[in-house]
Amino acid sequence: MTINEIKEEIERLKKEKDFTILAHAYQSQDIWEIADYIGDSFYLSQKAQEVSSSNVLMCGVRFMAETVKILSPEKTVFLANSIAECPMADQMDKEVIEQLKEDMPDYSVVAYINTTAELKTICDACVTSSSAVKIIKNIPNDKILFIPDCNLGDWVAKQVPEKHLELLRGGCPTHLRITTANVKKAKELYPEALILVHPECHPTVVGLADFVGSTTEIISYAKSSKAKSFIIGTENSIVEHLKFECQDKEFYPLSKDCICHNMKATTLPDVYKCLKGEAGEEILLEEDVIFKARKSIDEMLRLAK
Repeated sequence: MTINEIKEEIERLKKEKDFTILAHAYQSQDIWEIADYIGDSFYLSQKAQEVSSSNVLMCGVRFMAETVKILSPEKTVFLANSIAECPMADQMDKEVIEQLKEDMPDYSVVAYINTTAELKTICDACVTSSSAVKIIKNIPNDKILFIPDCNLGDWVAKQVPEKHLELLRGGCPTHLRITTANVKKAKELYPEALILVHPECHPTVVGLADFVGSTTEIISYAKSSKAKSFIIGTENSIVEHLKFECQDKEFYPLSKDCICHNMKATTLPDVYKCLKGEAGEEILLEEDVIFKARKSIDEMLRLAK
């Protein structure tokens, strides 16, 4: 089958089997083109709540599909490729954080949305990269144990100096591949270009950026900016997508190595086979896990208002 033939079959099967397809921004362009909604993990979870379809297919990584299930437990949720994990989400065990909670009873535990459903069950609130600063500001407690990404936590701490954030050594291995040497080389090659980076990058890289923001914020900034050239410091698929959407601008990767192999695990044939019932994995969570994990997400929504 050709790419176009697979796309046509996916469109047919979506309607026939009552599916909504969600694609994270780090997915490839061909998957973007068959998705019903594209964005960051939490935006996609919210859209899943709104749609009427009974089945939802996540093109992303496991914690994203889990978040969809937590917010829409009545829907049948599938992960397009079952090996698509998130290394950061798996870095911290529930038992370790429970012990830290006992040792630090006066701290509120705040989890990046990039965590497992199980870990969310013992957290006080979640954050996304775009909402983290606002939520940390709005938490009544001045003492915060922030997990798992110490780079995002460091960036938030600098925006909210009135709070004390205790950070653990965790983070995104993909964004950690970007170095200050990459920044220096990119600026030499493209001196007029603005550097846009994700706060999951190392603080030394973040400190050299012209703009720091979530993936969707980086895309929005590049589209709306009057500047004509940009160096993108996040997963390299964003460079490709921006080239498709902004033909009048130039985009360059900050590092050719900033590639998430877990995101790239999902292919267009995976989506097709999942819709046919021949691949993918249904996400199943115990009711108790859904109930407890949702509390931290609901608190995020409350604090973000």
